[in-house]
Formats: sequence, C-alpha cells, structure tokens
Amino acid sequence: MADPYSVLGVAKSADAEAIKRAYRKLAKELHPDRNKDNPKAVERFKAVSSAYELLSDAGKRAQYDRGEIDGEGNPKGFAPGGGFGGGFGGGGFRQRPGGFEFSGDPGDIFSELFRQQGSPFGGAGFRQPPAKGPDRAYRLAVPFVDAALARPQRITLADGKTIDLAIPKGVEDGQKMRLAGKGEPGPGGPGDAIVTLAISPDARFERAGDDVRLDVMVPLADAVLGGKVRAELLDGAVMLNVAEGTSSGRLLRLRGKGWTRKDGSRGDAIVRLLLALPAEEKSLEALQAWATGVRGEAFGGV
Repeated sequence: MADPYSVLGVAKSADAEAIKRAYRKLAKELHPDRNKDNPKAVERFKAVSSAYELLSDAGKRAQYDRGEIDGEGNPKGFAPGGGFGGGFGGGGFRQRPGGFEFSGDPGDIFSELFRQQGSPFGGAGFRQPPAKGPDRAYRLAVPFVDAALARPQRITLADGKTIDLAIPKGVEDGQKMRLAGKGEPGPGGPGDAIVTLAISPDARFERAGDDVRLDVMVPLADAVLGGKVRAELLDGAVMLNVAEGTSSGRLLRLRGKGWTRKDGSRGDAIVRLLLALPAEEKSLEALQAWATGVRGEAFGGV
C-alpha cells in the first residue's frame, strides 16, 4: 500500500496545517474537472484524497504511525500472539484443528468489529464516509432594483465558472444562499459555496418593509392648476395625475409597485410630491410679487 505521507509529499513530522495545504494544492491540480482526458491524474486524485482522509483524522494517523493499519486504513494481518491484529479485549482468534477458536469475552467480538476502522477479516470494514471539502464564502452585491424585483444575478466562482444565481423573492440584505457542490474539493466530494447577498442602496428609492418610497418633484403650475408628472418606479416610468391645489408633501400610493414578497405578490410604491419653484426669473419675480401681496393682506396691508 502507498505511504500516505509520500502520496501528499510531506514529512511524517508535518503538522495538520501543512498536510491540509499539500492536499489542497494537489487536489486543485489533479481534480477530474481539470483532467478529463488524463486518467492517470484522476487516479492520483483518488490516491491523494484517500491519503488526506487518513492523515487528516488524528486517530487514524496515530494508528498508521504505530503500524496498526495500512495506507488504506485496514488493520495489518495477524497479531504476533496468534490472533487477528488489535485483538478483542485481551482475547483473540486462535487456530485449532478443524477451524478457529475465540478466547475472551464473546461480547467483545461485535463491539470490537464496530470500534475498529477496518474489518479484522480484511474487508473494507465499517469506515466513516469520507469528508466533503471545505465550504467557500462569497459576497455578491445586488442592485436595489434587482433585489426588489428578484432578478437573477451573475456570479463568478473561484474556479472561473460563471453561473446565473436566482435571487429569492422577498430577499433581505445579508441573506445567505448555499450552492451545493460549489466549494473546495474533498475526499467525499466538494463542499458548498455560501453566498452572502449585499443589497446596494439606490439614491432614488428607500425600502419600508414591503413598500418602496420615492420623491417626485412637481412644477408649481401643475400643483396649482393640476396636471401630470413623470415618476420613475422600480418597473419603469409612469405618468401621475396631480390634483389641482396639491400641497408639497402629499403622498400617493401605487398598489403592487413595491418590493416583491416571498409569495410573489408585491408591496406598494409610496410617492411623495414635492413642489418645485420656477427657475425662470420672470416667473419667480411674479411669484414673489404674489407672495408679497398675500402677506400684506394677511397683516392688514402693513
């Protein structure tokens, strides 16, 4: 059986971190996804994974260093006392005419079979399933409007592959998504990718629960006489009716134009109308004259 230290290219005195670094480097180079036409690389990947599985387990590593198990984790042959390696609570199997005899507590036979890493009869034994590779963390910035409408986002993973990520409805800032099998490689397969969604702010909008708030400037003439103004909502522009004599700060509620909920329905858009004074000098002078007259009447012509 191959020496797991030699397979990973590390010394027997290497610590756990050095073993992990060596494994990650080799696993990345030899991964089947990168060596589809190289069967030798695939076989080496399996050997590297098996070696790491043994050496990353402190108990198995100690057993291997003591010579109790081989490079595949199986117990080594017969013990010197005539029984199978490791023994059973002080007893063992001994050859007698016509077969084998077990000396010791019969109850130890089954407990020992399940305790040891490998079967004393040379089979694969009762091994723990190989561990998956480590998870890998990502942070994905999602534009405010895309988050509100649950639009898919594109993300590039560490291996260079680009995928379209389905943003969940009702997404919250800081919400995490798990992508199975998109993490680091490991003996039992790759780990997962953990993506944290960070919703980017938008100067035009503010979220209020499932509603979205925004401000719309209204020309003074339209506020006084009534008219229409353009409002840029999440889905695009709409024309809003402005009632005659509208005051600054008035709120309009547009049903179903807000944040997408988990059930697919949407909150509302809350539009605040703000009056815009005229920029033209003549119009501004006329407005000032009107305001002066109104103030004078309010104070009895003083």
